[in-house]
Amino acid sequence: MPTPHPTATVYLSLGSNLGDRNAILRAAIASLAEAGVRVKKVSSFYETEPVDFLDQPWFLNCVVEAETNLAPLELLHALREIESRLGSKKEFAKGPRLLDIDILLYGDEEINLPELQIPHPRMLQRNFVLAPLAEIAPSLKFPAWNGTAAKLFSSSLDKSTIRKL
Repeated sequence: MPTPHPTATVYLSLGSNLGDRNAILRAAIASLAEAGVRVKKVSSFYETEPVDFLDQPWFLNCVVEAETNLAPLELLHALREIESRLGSKKEFAKGPRLLDIDILLYGDEEINLPELQIPHPRMLQRNFVLAPLAEIAPSLKFPAWNGTAAKLFSSSLDKSTIRKL
């Protein structure tokens, strides 16, 4: 039985670039409740060009605001279980995937473990994260940031293409 943990507001990034991307993201969002994650807001879906490894299909991405009583590592394991149950396998880092769920923020906590870094280390350089985050939480401000989610998105140096669906 997991140790009771105070309720935390979390932001999750979901992405898919294989199969029926829309259906996969919707199934993942629906699976969050049974994993102990109460969804509060879901951004629009954004079609985004790949970054890092470019020779792969475009992604469908969104951000979810939720609440959970799971501790950060318990949440990570619950999200990996959803990915696995929905058939996602990461053949290689940054490569194509059926489903990827990342923890962007867990309250105001900063976590630096080999398997989990919060805030997500590259989130402020990625429009596929910043655009949907700014949509659902424009005034969100993490203590270490130099602005709100909306300001960070508007001043982003990421030039990759994103299209709101």
